[in-house]
Amino acid sequence: MSEPLDDMYRDIIMDHFRAPRGKQKLDHPDITSEGHNPACGDELEMQVELDNGTLKKIHVDCRGCAISVASGSMLAEIIKGRPLEEARRIAELVRKMLKGEEVELPDDLGDIDALRGVRQFPVRIKCALLSWVTLIEGLDNYEKGNKTTVKPATTEDDS
Repeated sequence: MSEPLDDMYRDIIMDHFRAPRGKQKLDHPDITSEGHNPACGDELEMQVELDNGTLKKIHVDCRGCAISVASGSMLAEIIKGRPLEEARRIAELVRKMLKGEEVELPDDLGDIDALRGVRQFPVRIKCALLSWVTLIEGLDNYEKGNKTTVKPATTEDDS
């Protein structure tokens, strides 16, 4: 990557870290899930409020490094207002991208492309993955009839 592009991506990540989106806790969440990144110590709490199968509101509270917080902020910004199936599809695409697979990302994903640079730092990939695997785990549990995750999602299995 070129230096100006690196600087732009760094600026995007720092903007999301300093002013994370989705910080407002929800009064009546339909989905609650937690995530943990044992490699870095990042922890995440996620709440989703649904309206007829659409993610109406989302709360992401990440306590961790800049990459982890920024990734959660981007997730909150991107999936709000999307149908459940689309949110899952996006989460899976981002997960694959972060793991180094070549994927075509839709144009309407805002700042998410800034996370591509994380692949240059393998130790940080799990930080960026945390919010996405937590969302996937929350959606899986919801589809099984559970409002809250039984156990926290983890990046441990996402090497």
